[in-house]
Amino acid sequence: MKQSAEHPEPFESAPAAASNPGSGIDYRLFLDCVHCGLCTAACPTYVETGNENDGPRGRIYLMRSVTDGRLELTQEVRRHLELCLDCRACETACPSGVQYGKLIEPFRVAMEATGGGGEKSHDWFHRWILFRLFPYPERMRAAIAPARWAQFLRLERLVESLGLLNLLPPRLRQLVRMLPPLGKPEPALPEFLPAIGPRRARVALFTGCVGDAIFRPTNWATARVLQQNGCDVIVPRNQACCGAIHFHAGSSEPARDFADRNVNAFDCDDVDAIIVNVAGCGAMLKDYAHHWHDPRQDAREKFARKVKDINEFLDQLGLIPPEGAIRLTATYHDACHLGHAQKLREAPRRLLAKIPGLVLKDLPETDLCCGAAGTYNLTEPEMSARLSQRKLKNILTTGARVVITANAGCLLQIAREARCQGEKLWVAHTIDLLDLSYRREQPPL
Repeated sequence: MKQSAEHPEPFESAPAAASNPGSGIDYRLFLDCVHCGLCTAACPTYVETGNENDGPRGRIYLMRSVTDGRLELTQEVRRHLELCLDCRACETACPSGVQYGKLIEPFRVAMEATGGGGEKSHDWFHRWILFRLFPYPERMRAAIAPARWAQFLRLERLVESLGLLNLLPPRLRQLVRMLPPLGKPEPALPEFLPAIGPRRARVALFTGCVGDAIFRPTNWATARVLQQNGCDVIVPRNQACCGAIHFHAGSSEPARDFADRNVNAFDCDDVDAIIVNVAGCGAMLKDYAHHWHDPRQDAREKFARKVKDINEFLDQLGLIPPEGAIRLTATYHDACHLGHAQKLREAPRRLLAKIPGLVLKDLPETDLCCGAAGTYNLTEPEMSARLSQRKLKNILTTGARVVITANAGCLLQIAREARCQGEKLWVAHTIDLLDLSYRREQPPL
């Protein structure tokens, strides 16, 4: 491999081999880590277990050792790597600029491809629920329709008290308990919504899969806030899942298919930005150009340059201040893939500061993962529960009864933990509060 002044290589990297999951990774990325350990205090799994192998430094050492052929990829090694939430908090903490996401993500994809036991494609829950249900919003809407009716008829508590949920497999039981109050189904967004007042921008809205099935009201709120800020909003009908569910589970090819469908669906030359309101989706969309190297890479890079989180876009555009007062005390939780992966921490806080009457309290350990991490709360429920309990404990110390965040997974995770502990909290997206303020309405507390 060619050496560089920035990334000197003291020895040859492992030869490329189908059985070596590190063979496709730029070896210089491993060498960026100087093993200082400053990342460990930011890592949720290390904070909980105290095991060096469950921290970023340890995981990088494991991956590099496997790549060099000094360590066999055993089930124990796999377990330490799979326990990672991919929250990227270590990137924020690292003084050396280690791009941990560009190590762990392709390594886990390659682990899945190399086999060796435990492949997610062989697991019924991944195959039928995560891969064939979650990425398809119409299927999701059909699947949650019985839960919507059960909530409407107030049957969910009866089902729980009779122990009927215990008849379900544990991961399905966890999934049912994650569902928030679903409310009345909202209609689909139209393909075009015009700007209100002088037109300042023309944008396309990415609606997502699970996000649109469960949080469609937030998609409507996003469109309305964009309109209030002088934006024409286009909603492409043939857009698809961002691909993160597959990619983070090591299934690269279906994720690439979703990526290419989205590249085809959005006309980048026709819009100023592609807006996304789910932090995990935004991080995935912005990384399209990095994940696959093939003839379509330039098109994916062009697409990725247009992607903006809604907080990022409104902050850069210059928010037209809403006038409706919301006199509440709230706290803001930094979603990992907004704060760490996209490096957006102050933008949502600046937007919230413009809502009259809203008081924002600092949240201890705000940048420590809540345990949602995409589908991690379904596949790693024990560690996820430890982190969600820790997060709720910190929330309660603020005295706030409103929790604001910018990711669908965080919304589900924190709200579920509050219900489990009998705490009455309203958990909402940043854009939900802005929309209420523009409409001069109050939160449903």
